[in-house]
Amino acid sequence: MILTSALVVLTDLAAMLLGHKMFRRHFHLLLSVLLVFGPALSLWVSQYSVFARRGHFLYRVFLRSGWGWTCLLVGSFVLVLSFSRRRSVLLSLRHLSRLLAAGGLWLGFRRILEVLGNATGSCYEALDGGPASSQPLLLLREGESRAECLGQGMQWRGYEVSEDVFLLCLCCLLLAEETAVFGAYLNVGGASGGPLRILFLLCVLLMALWLFLLLCLLAYFPQFPTQLLGGALGCLSWRGLYQGWYPLGPSWCCPGRPGSGLLSSD
Repeated sequence: MILTSALVVLTDLAAMLLGHKMFRRHFHLLLSVLLVFGPALSLWVSQYSVFARRGHFLYRVFLRSGWGWTCLLVGSFVLVLSFSRRRSVLLSLRHLSRLLAAGGLWLGFRRILEVLGNATGSCYEALDGGPASSQPLLLLREGESRAECLGQGMQWRGYEVSEDVFLLCLCCLLLAEETAVFGAYLNVGGASGGPLRILFLLCVLLMALWLFLLLCLLAYFPQFPTQLLGGALGCLSWRGLYQGWYPLGPSWCCPGRPGSGLLSSD
């Protein structure tokens, strides 16, 4: 009984926050501030912290599978919410197609960034024997891709865009958009059993985790301007989908915005 009451209170408060107009309008600005000023945290954080190691548990388990975790929790939440409200498989699939569109965009940009990185960068092998006070000598290796170069322990130099920051920003904005409808859903009397509230709470916790990992990357592994470019690309992807395409309305070529067809006013 106590746990159920706590769950209801927590989810109601989170739904009120995420559904507030101020939060929805300015959340992307918060991410922009983090991207611009987050690297300054490197002046205060300790490089001996556990979060300063790329092999940390959170990086290995969550960051490397960030899109999978996002799809799993957001997809489950959207499916349960939409089916609980209308009992329509087609409507649920239409809402789930937003994740498919976002995933396709992410994979497409990843491929483009990989091609551009290979085209504009070069692989270098460090040579021993240089003066102790100077930088190590580098030997240019032709014909190596970025993945092959790094896989062999060599150095890759070129223009890059941080795929990790790109993914984290896109996932945070996607989570904010998809969960913001829960408050309106509760206001119109939608069924809100324990499973749906737990899924909503897990989505909120996942968004908090992505924000924390974003801060860790900016503070412990600052890379300007590659991280700024990655964040800008993530925000641009969100704006194109959720403020450009989805508001066109549900149709055969558009899944519509979150909550369309679920609320009594639709």
